[in-house]
Amino acid sequence: MSATTTVTLADLTRMLRESAGEEEGVNMDGDVLDVSFDDLGYDSLAMLQVIGQVQREYGIRLPDEAVADADTPRALLALINTSEHAPQTG
Repeated sequence: MSATTTVTLADLTRMLRESAGEEEGVNMDGDVLDVSFDDLGYDSLAMLQVIGQVQREYGIRLPDEAVADADTPRALLALINTSEHAPQTG
């Protein structure tokens, strides 16, 4: 049995900043849950870096097609925190 870790908006914001920086003029501390990553200044390469960091830090494997559809922080957090994507043991 493994402990369940929930990735929060604060965690995601930290990883976005660490992986790809922060676009000038974008306030990542505001209400950004439903703002598209494009509008936040993060392109597909930046998102690949963030997904890689999520996988390394949390051991969560995310299917590429699902990640492509997660275009806002809310959608990505929902995907990350869905238990079906947790690491399989045994």
